[in-house]
Amino acid sequence: MSPIRVLVVDDSATMRGLITAALKRDPGIEVVGAAGDPFEARGMIKALNPDVVTLDIEMPNMNGLEFLEKIMRLRPMPVVMVSTLTQAGAEVTLRALELGAVDCVAKPTMATGTQDAMAEIAVKVRAAARATIRTKADSAPVVRRKDYLPSGDVVAIGSSTGGVEALLSILSMFPETCPPTVITQHMPATFTASFAARLDRASGGKVQEATDGALLEPGKVYVAPGGGAHLEVVRSAGLRCRLVQGDPVSGHRPSVDVLFNSVAAAVGDKAVGVILTGMGRDGAQGLLAMRQAGAHTLGQDEQSCVVYGMPRSAFELGAVEKQVSLSSMGQSILDLASARR
Repeated sequence: MSPIRVLVVDDSATMRGLITAALKRDPGIEVVGAAGDPFEARGMIKALNPDVVTLDIEMPNMNGLEFLEKIMRLRPMPVVMVSTLTQAGAEVTLRALELGAVDCVAKPTMATGTQDAMAEIAVKVRAAARATIRTKADSAPVVRRKDYLPSGDVVAIGSSTGGVEALLSILSMFPETCPPTVITQHMPATFTASFAARLDRASGGKVQEATDGALLEPGKVYVAPGGGAHLEVVRSAGLRCRLVQGDPVSGHRPSVDVLFNSVAAAVGDKAVGVILTGMGRDGAQGLLAMRQAGAHTLGQDEQSCVVYGMPRSAFELGAVEKQVSLSSMGQSILDLASARR
């Protein structure tokens, strides 16, 4: 197979060198060029025709967000954002993921160290090269249910690469009376508070970061905090969130498998499990446990996934009761968790 051709765009010569060195350690990746600003990058994209672009957010002349909008409008292609892990950096990066960037990687800091911060970039570039890129013209208009009555079922959702756009699409359809919903999205720790706030603005339900001991209630959505702990659902004077310290499971913390397994044990057949776009296998075994416990299970279909990895693994394992397109997923979830069903 031909190597994945990558263009590195960053105004810092040091950062361009770090990213280039990290990518060159992967024999399946070829760095074909490095640009210091969007204007230089524009010419190099035309001349070199890269498979993937890594893009800094803060640059002179034109910031990365503006440049990304132009790329996705004029020449849609896989883009991995390189971002600081600050609050401001998180909000801008989430906007980039909404605009069509495939994934993000954190810039190294004194705390994280260069090696740890750059460890994932080759993996994310490989995933981006396989991603399905869509423009905003592909998005369906939002129609929110007004007649929905909750059945008492719990909805559990797992997602990774491409999940920002997918979750926004789904939760924008949720009404104020939405079923209690728990979500594990693979995301850096400093991003999840901003992400929950962004989902809250889009959804009829109240979206918040999950806290230890929070009671699951209709009309509320709980997003696993990134990085530090797994999110579980437990029975303790009702159904509650529990944040559990522990090693990564299926390569992740928080892990979708941990969430789904806990819902299977605590909720049984009064649940709906949903696995969305993402790389790898996290969530497949847990979704199977949910289905075996009697829950309904849905998987995002290949055509609408950015990366058809997690849903494929779950489908091949027999964990998925039905595959559904992203445009229909919100409606399908509400149908299964409806008192009118």
